[in-house]
Amino acid sequence: MDPALGPPDAMAEKRDELTPMMRQYHDLCARYDDALVLFQVGDFYETFCGAAERTARLLEVTLTSREDSTGEYPMTGIPVDNAESYVEELLEAGYRIAVADQIEEPGESPGVVERAVTRVITPGTLTEDELLAGDDNNFVAALARGDGDGGSADELAVALLDVSTGDFLATSSSSREAIADEVSRFAPSEAVVGPDASDDLLPEDCMVTPFDPDAFALERATKTVSGYFGEPDALLAADAEVRACGALLEYAEYARGGAESDVDEDADATEREGPHLEYLTHLTRYDPREYLLLDAVALRSLELFEPRAVRAREDATLIDVLDETASALGGRALRDWLRRPLLEPERIEARLDAVEELTGAVRRREQLHELLRDVYDLERLIGRISRERANARDLRSLRDTLAVVPEIRDRLADADCARLRELREELDPLADVRELIDDAVVADPPIEITEGGIVAEGYDADLDELRGTARDGKQWIDDLEARERERTGIDSLKVGYNSVHGYYIEVTNPNLEAVPEDYQRRQTLKNSERFVTPELKEREDEIVGAEERADELEYELFCEVRSAVADEVERVQALADALATVDALVSLATVAAQYDYCRPEIRDRDADLEIDIEGGRHPVVERTQESFVPNGASLSPDRRLAVITGPNMSGKSTYMRQVAQIVLLAQVGSFVPAESARISPVDRIFTRVGASDDIAGGRSTFMVEMDELATILREADERSLVLLDEVGRGTSTADGLAIARAITEHLHDEVGAPTLFATHHHPLTELAEALPAAFTLHFQVEQREGEVVFHHEIAPGAATGSYGVEVATAAGVPEDVVERSRELVAEHADELERPDPRTDSQEHGDAHVPASTDGGSQGVPDDVAAELRSLELAHLTPVEALTELDRLQRLLEE
Repeated sequence: MDPALGPPDAMAEKRDELTPMMRQYHDLCARYDDALVLFQVGDFYETFCGAAERTARLLEVTLTSREDSTGEYPMTGIPVDNAESYVEELLEAGYRIAVADQIEEPGESPGVVERAVTRVITPGTLTEDELLAGDDNNFVAALARGDGDGGSADELAVALLDVSTGDFLATSSSSREAIADEVSRFAPSEAVVGPDASDDLLPEDCMVTPFDPDAFALERATKTVSGYFGEPDALLAADAEVRACGALLEYAEYARGGAESDVDEDADATEREGPHLEYLTHLTRYDPREYLLLDAVALRSLELFEPRAVRAREDATLIDVLDETASALGGRALRDWLRRPLLEPERIEARLDAVEELTGAVRRREQLHELLRDVYDLERLIGRISRERANARDLRSLRDTLAVVPEIRDRLADADCARLRELREELDPLADVRELIDDAVVADPPIEITEGGIVAEGYDADLDELRGTARDGKQWIDDLEARERERTGIDSLKVGYNSVHGYYIEVTNPNLEAVPEDYQRRQTLKNSERFVTPELKEREDEIVGAEERADELEYELFCEVRSAVADEVERVQALADALATVDALVSLATVAAQYDYCRPEIRDRDADLEIDIEGGRHPVVERTQESFVPNGASLSPDRRLAVITGPNMSGKSTYMRQVAQIVLLAQVGSFVPAESARISPVDRIFTRVGASDDIAGGRSTFMVEMDELATILREADERSLVLLDEVGRGTSTADGLAIARAITEHLHDEVGAPTLFATHHHPLTELAEALPAAFTLHFQVEQREGEVVFHHEIAPGAATGSYGVEVATAAGVPEDVVERSRELVAEHADELERPDPRTDSQEHGDAHVPASTDGGSQGVPDDVAAELRSLELAHLTPVEALTELDRLQRLLEE
């Protein structure tokens, strides 16, 4: 624990001697000892002692001090009205924040103002729009194992909750890898981990939060889940899921302002202490096998949400290409579809039917898009309403969204496809909720909900009477100035008001002799005197009293309205889901129409897996280039392993990602960038594309590659799609070729998965000719006047060369290095031998390490000459060739 957190030592030693306010602060720090307590004192959130010193340095705010009878304490504060920007900095620094608000007004009780932690802010429990990064889900996760008593101890579960939207998911598996894949898929920003689970399945940027281990106990977790959703057995499939969900619910309650010590293990589910999260109305248990599986490697390699290149364009991901949504709801839905593509052809076809109809109905699609632009983020909105953190403007935002629902329904009234008709029926206008807000809340309310001006005229008779009293009093005062001028003859007499002295009559000094006897002096100024009359004082009391009572009544009425709206949380969430789906479908249709996508034909899952694409295009790359060369792909049980050759920059990697992204888009229910496509749904996409070190984990590029390959060889089957790019280049040429060849044979003979294998190991093309279900493809290039011209067109057969030196030239490698490379290639071209495709890999490796017997060549030492002769330069990438040349050059100099 950070030493700046927890109860300050200086206070702990004399806790009973502290002033009541400082005792409050000490006790809250002790209760939330893992968080930085922001303690409201008037208009500021204060911290004290070590926490103040740390906060002042981090936020670059002034460090002051507080002194009382028990001593002097360092103190610093941040303004309540501008706290979000400071809280964001504290979160980025790794702190959890416990916000202790004043829960009563000063003067309401004779003692110190009561304060309580109203929310704990952590990366995974954010609900403030100012702190949430964009519209995507922000998940907090919980990991737990089965307890081994009536359930499997090997079962591992993950529960995921977005506290800002109420999305709550859970799944389990006996496979650690499967749970790791799910965690990667949803990318939680924070996690709580059961005492018998491990946090090594979490992403590196996921904050791991210590939490009460007892919250994961099965009996207690069962009570917690039951309090929200009824008996867990009807919802969840494993004890591990119950434990994860129960603990996660308790953690969300803790973040709402409860504390771990609030939980009574012996209480019934309905009697549990701590804040109940009313907006959590659905818990969805899913099986990962219901969706196309995408592990962390595939998500990264296919650039679904994050670009692989550090300096990539902002729109260089697949979600950027697809996202033409008009609302935050639609954007989240589309991300979820991309995160979890479908497997069942019936569900895929239902989406495709809707996309096809919207693609053809241009006017309807554009009208829907415009209407959806007026849709607020209902999920987060109803969450704030349920948490009692919504203001009057939030209610009006809900009302404005409900106002467009009937128009959206009208645009879908004559829909032909079943999915759009279903969505129309799901679009509940919530007319009663809209009418309530219309009647109760003014059209343009202020932000503050305690200062009046938010409840509409005519909504409440008592409020109208109070307002009438205040208005009549103010009108009497407005007329008072004219009456008193006439009565006194003082033309300069003025009636005014200030917050300290209230209403007054001001008379300048030269006119004081004309002041009537019933005037009572209230204030003396330099050039004038201010007075009141008994009648003015009486009217002031009436006005102030009426306004204060009106403000109080308005706040009560607003809270009643907000509570009534919160009671409809399930209806609002159902409407949000339907609107999100419509928006996502409109987005897919917009992209399809604008960029000439075609409807894919989805094959039955019972049939053999086939992928047949004509004129396919990479959906992201084609947006970033002036022109793009389309290429087809055809994979079937008889032709399932393609060995692809060609020089770097010819398009091999782009082509493979293109095929995978087209398959993935088809299973999302999207049209695809191609002339035509016939797709069998795949269960999983595996990728080994690109190289990267795991420096933090102490693993080299080659080790990372081998780990990823091991996963593919272990888990892929005939319903998987496998992409392999330059396998084996992280080690010696001979070893790399041996590994690549063995993998090719295993994928062909044992796995049977449709595979695209790009390689510079040209002997693999001969191996492909010997394998019945393998075939070769290459990217065509042309050499003109010493320069390589890339056509980016794929064709049957193997490439005739690697053109490594030419590519190095195009990349700007210094001319002297390039020329030396040409000399070496020419000098050793006659020594490069191709191995027989079915020769043992070890023999192949040995055959290319001949011993030097001539004492060197042209003064080159024997060991350097031997290594030069062993190099297969035509089969090296440019980078590998240059690396070898640099190493040999340094060896020669030594």
